[in-house]
Amino acid sequence: MFIDYSSISPADVTAVTESAITAAEALVDAAAAAGSPTWDNTMGLLEKAGAIVADAYGKGPFLARVHPDREVQTRAVQLEERLQKWSTDIAFRRDLFETVQAYAAGDAAASLSPIRRRLVDHWMRDFRRAGHELNDSARAALQEKQLRLIELQVEFSKNLDEWDDGIDVTSEELTGMSAEYISRLAPGTAEGTYRISMAYPDYVPFLEQGANRDLRRRLQHKFWNQAVEANKPLLQQAVAVRQEMAALLGYPTWAHYAMETKMAVDPGNVEELYAGLVAPLQEKARAELAAMATMMESEYPGETTQPWDWSYLHTQQRKRDFGVDPEEVAGYFSLEPLIEGMFAVTGDVFGLEYERIIDTGAWHPDVFLYAIKNRGATEPLAYFYADLFPREGKFGHAAAFGLRYGRLENGGYVKPVAAIVANFTKPTADTPSLLQHNEALTLWHEFGHILHFCLTTVDLVRFSGYDTEWDFVEAPSQIMENWMWEPEVLQRFARHYETGEPIPADLVRQLVAARDLNVGLITLRQMFLGRLDLTLHATAEPVDLDEAYRSSYQLTQLPFHEGTFFPAVFGHLMGGYDAGYYGYLWAQVYGDDMYSVFQAEGTMSPTVGARYRNEVLATGGSRDAIDHLRAFLGREPSSDAFLAKLGLG
Repeated sequence: MFIDYSSISPADVTAVTESAITAAEALVDAAAAAGSPTWDNTMGLLEKAGAIVADAYGKGPFLARVHPDREVQTRAVQLEERLQKWSTDIAFRRDLFETVQAYAAGDAAASLSPIRRRLVDHWMRDFRRAGHELNDSARAALQEKQLRLIELQVEFSKNLDEWDDGIDVTSEELTGMSAEYISRLAPGTAEGTYRISMAYPDYVPFLEQGANRDLRRRLQHKFWNQAVEANKPLLQQAVAVRQEMAALLGYPTWAHYAMETKMAVDPGNVEELYAGLVAPLQEKARAELAAMATMMESEYPGETTQPWDWSYLHTQQRKRDFGVDPEEVAGYFSLEPLIEGMFAVTGDVFGLEYERIIDTGAWHPDVFLYAIKNRGATEPLAYFYADLFPREGKFGHAAAFGLRYGRLENGGYVKPVAAIVANFTKPTADTPSLLQHNEALTLWHEFGHILHFCLTTVDLVRFSGYDTEWDFVEAPSQIMENWMWEPEVLQRFARHYETGEPIPADLVRQLVAARDLNVGLITLRQMFLGRLDLTLHATAEPVDLDEAYRSSYQLTQLPFHEGTFFPAVFGHLMGGYDAGYYGYLWAQVYGDDMYSVFQAEGTMSPTVGARYRNEVLATGGSRDAIDHLRAFLGREPSSDAFLAKLGLG
């Protein structure tokens, strides 16, 4: 049932990947050679091949993100690139295109079920986007560029995963930081010093609470320049290659090419979304910065608010105006009770229960493994790993990964397996892992992806789990964050790690009241990242990366942090969100709209939860996301809830 990841060697990663490619290639060859194409001898074989390579990723190349052995990591990176290139090559095969084209045009395809016809249509779209309407030389050039793009993406991610940097500080320079934070810092190189690394549990709290302003500046400068010498030229090449590919296929820009398969369809629709938000949000941000300026003058006379100041000032405002101290709040969010609470809430709303599996066979002793079941059932629906603590060489952010896709196979349903990977504070001998509220939000957000992946009922691997339009995929994770602001939800499980007392009702009210503090600045930062992405990819002209970064940053209303190049750290640009980062905001519109149904009918309503599970989570990519929304909402989607949350409704 489970892979023994604990004993995997570099040779094993190679073997599992190469054997999968060999088996899948034989199936693709057979499909391409079908003289009289049918579902079984063509599309069915392609589905089986897709399942084989998808499973192979979870058994081997995925370990590039998490395995503690550097040799296994290195081999997994190589095999990840190999698997991606092989998968990409399939759509370029002329013989396969001709066979599927013949099947698509026949009578049998016309009478297929909707999901099977959808598969045929998606394959035909893939072939068109692979250049089969081009001549042979243009198609070969397109394929070469696609393979080069994969190489650039893999190298970019590898550079970030392996980056190791930080600053050494004295105890005096840690003013403002809690004893618990200081106790878990690694020692610095000099006697009596501490190391603040680039890991999120080190970096984020110091930017939020460290009183030493110059150290905040230095730390942010290092963080925003991680792997810059290696990654900046890789990004420059990737942007150029993408535009060359778009031009070959006849698209005005890479953004037009990338958005064709998304809900947005066209960059103009994203620009319209942004245009309606920028002016009112910047007006909010100006007022927010004016309030911060008063605090700056009292604490740092004569200084203006800089990028390394605003998180600190935001935290101070939450303490002063709302009585919200992040460290105090974290005392109520011990990781294991938080997970238990997450299970209890989603169990009640979606009709689920969870079981911890002790013998994990995972890639590291810190990793948990859980089974997901329907409430009252004995047989699991799916499984997921939780790898939640930082370590050297590990994926540095938070994400969900599909390791085995659910699908109908040999008369039974293959149980999905996923992994949530994050970097929360590791427990010590004296203190459990304590999460700040924003970290708890991250956990619930990523768990939304896990549920989306694991609760699928789709028969075909192509549309299973969270394989839906890329600018909708964040909606089922965005919606999860809402429960972490509900007082009655928080008081179910948020208990102080020392006293066991539930989080005080007053503190919950203060936390909720503080939620929209500086919403203008926070949302504009999100839009800056989306604007940067569009500036790189929504133009046919050569891009000056430094100018794109600087001009996009103006959206934040903060001064530019000179001498930095944040795009080198912005892994989304090279990790599938190119010309798609707008999707976080886009999906939030739909996530907030869906949650408004829970608010109207009951935030813990199992009736609404069942409808949401059946119409959104279970259906994957088996139909267009807009149809998921209409089926769940019972109406056309609306941006009203989203705008109201921003104070613009």
